[in-house]
Amino acid sequence: MSKPLRVTLLAIAASAAAASAFAAPDAAPVGDPKVATTQDGKYFDAAGNPTYKIAPNGQVDWYTFSGYRRFNGTCETCHGFDGSGSSFAPDLTQSLKTIGYDDFQKIVINGKQSVNTAESLVMPAFGDNKNVMCYLDDIYVYLRARSDGALGSGRPPSNEAKPKTAIANENDCMGP
Repeated sequence: MSKPLRVTLLAIAASAAAASAFAAPDAAPVGDPKVATTQDGKYFDAAGNPTYKIAPNGQVDWYTFSGYRRFNGTCETCHGFDGSGSSFAPDLTQSLKTIGYDDFQKIVINGKQSVNTAESLVMPAFGDNKNVMCYLDDIYVYLRARSDGALGSGRPPSNEAKPKTAIANENDCMGP
């Protein structure tokens, strides 16, 4: 095999490996978001993952509302208003259809990168950012509700009161 052909094939293989490394780690549906349990105003699905609760009148649970505020204060810069994507970052309302809670956490905490001659995809690590990490579950449930089509674009019409546990957790996480 000639050297130029071998180099080309190696470049194609490296590009394919990088692209698959950036793709969703678990390309299966993430499961039923239906509330199975609740603890101190926080809702969980049957698998124990955080989920949302939206009343027929559109009122969201506190954590979904908090996730709306935190996402649109930090993440929308790259991922677009309400997670709908931009020229900088993907549409998370689509991404969360195929990545589960554990993968979401790993990506936000550690970041993700795929840079090659065909693309430059870089998600910075937020593991040291308290404005993200203290509210990671909130951001997830908000995006999950958006991804499932249970929550439309824009500010939710109303929300449940902030649970005392949420206040205590926030104070512990954010510090004095």
